[in-house]
Amino acid sequence: MKFPKCNETPLGIYPIVDRAYKLKPLYEVGITTAQLRTKDAFTGEALEDEIREAVKISEAFNARFFLNDFWELGMKHNVYGIHLGQEDIQKADVKAILEAGIRLGISTHTPKEIEFALEFEPSYLAIGPIYEPISKKLVYDTVTPERLEDWATKVDCPIVAIGGITIDNIANIAQTKVVSGIAMISDILENGEISPSRTKALMEVFNKYA
Repeated sequence: MKFPKCNETPLGIYPIVDRAYKLKPLYEVGITTAQLRTKDAFTGEALEDEIREAVKISEAFNARFFLNDFWELGMKHNVYGIHLGQEDIQKADVKAILEAGIRLGISTHTPKEIEFALEFEPSYLAIGPIYEPISKKLVYDTVTPERLEDWATKVDCPIVAIGGITIDNIANIAQTKVVSGIAMISDILENGEISPSRTKALMEVFNKYA
């Protein structure tokens, strides 16, 4: 297996949002890669409507759109990429995703998980949590920027850092120069909605070290 690349441009600040409409203000300030992670907020036709809208908005901005978890719907709606966690990757028909020409990102948290994920030759590897997550309970030990640098020496595909990253600590990750992207969930928001100014500030720090 060898999944398609995400071209040579760094993934950059990589927002993860829960609604399709939140993608537009992100792309308008220059975000080039984003992910829709709805979890259990939508089901059935409502979920498909969100995916259709996300694809439509992303294609209008020529952006790299990844769908979290719902790989079958991702194939149905011909998304740019699919992102899977450790449990999901073991249940998904990874060969079918590859044959559909869809890119694949995989979450990892330990060297053992990295080794397993690399067997799929994914489009990128997400490593975290770098710091204690803001959006969910800590399940794995934090990676830290120092450990991230060490683990990166064994990874031959683009890396996305994730977990507890904010405007106050993003420079610690960006200056390692081992990441193609930095996933953001909470720090791009203000009162639950996209904050263009916060997003631009994060992009400025990333671009300083890119």
